[in-house]
Amino acid sequence: MVAQLVVNGLVTGLLLALPALGLTLVFGILKFPNFAIGAMLTFGAYTAYLANVAAGLPLAMAAVLAALATGLVAVACDALVFSRLRDRGAITLLVASMGVSLVLENVCRFFFGNATRNFDVAVSRPLRWEGVRINHEQIVTACVVLGCLVFLQLLLRASPLGRAIRAVADNPSLAAVRGVERQTVVRITWFLAGALAAVAGVLAALDRAVDPLLGWNYQIPVFAAAILGALGSPVGAVVGALVIGLAEELSSLVIPTSYRQAVSFSLILFLLLFRSRGLFGAKAVRK
Repeated sequence: MVAQLVVNGLVTGLLLALPALGLTLVFGILKFPNFAIGAMLTFGAYTAYLANVAAGLPLAMAAVLAALATGLVAVACDALVFSRLRDRGAITLLVASMGVSLVLENVCRFFFGNATRNFDVAVSRPLRWEGVRINHEQIVTACVVLGCLVFLQLLLRASPLGRAIRAVADNPSLAAVRGVERQTVVRITWFLAGALAAVAGVLAALDRAVDPLLGWNYQIPVFAAAILGALGSPVGAVVGALVIGLAEELSSLVIPTSYRQAVSFSLILFLLLFRSRGLFGAKAVRK
């Protein structure tokens, strides 16, 4: 029983890691929590559904198209909304992201309705190993997420683009002096955040179903993961996601599963009380 919950928790944590990374990347560059990350997850799932079911494309290709489309939508949201409010402060941007979230969610609801939908994929039997049941969807999720994490790590640590993103996150003024174009970095960051959310949406819908509240169901755990690891820290987002995934699954040993999200709220509250900067956050320096 515990082994099964640990496996489920690790897979859930890996799934949460992608939108948590998108959230922390945007926060690192623009310094505001993007509440629309859940709606982008939903939009990506519906885009993949449209490509997979209506256009008849394989799910892998549909997921790639969904990632590209959602990334472009995220860039468009920045150009139409966030860039116009960038000098108004983090609270204004947070409220604006709530509005963007409602718009994206209701666009999906308008075109697809409220009914749950499923991808056109073959049904496969789960594997069993030492009494642990492992679904095909869990294997796909683990492989895809680990591949995305490796790619993102290489991008951020071993490429000129990654160095530019880290430079703008650390000191935008100094980065501009060194010739880094901040607006280009912002657009690329938004594209990455949207693409990561879309991939997570496809994986979540593969395990559950596509519905308008898909992203909302992951919103609080994603924020909890990013805050737990420290907003702005990619490594922290991954570690925080794994901790949240394990905590939510193992909590079913002592509380009903309908109260799982209370675990995320409790962890956020505990962290804000005793370590507000997060597990990987640096101590603020006051001058």
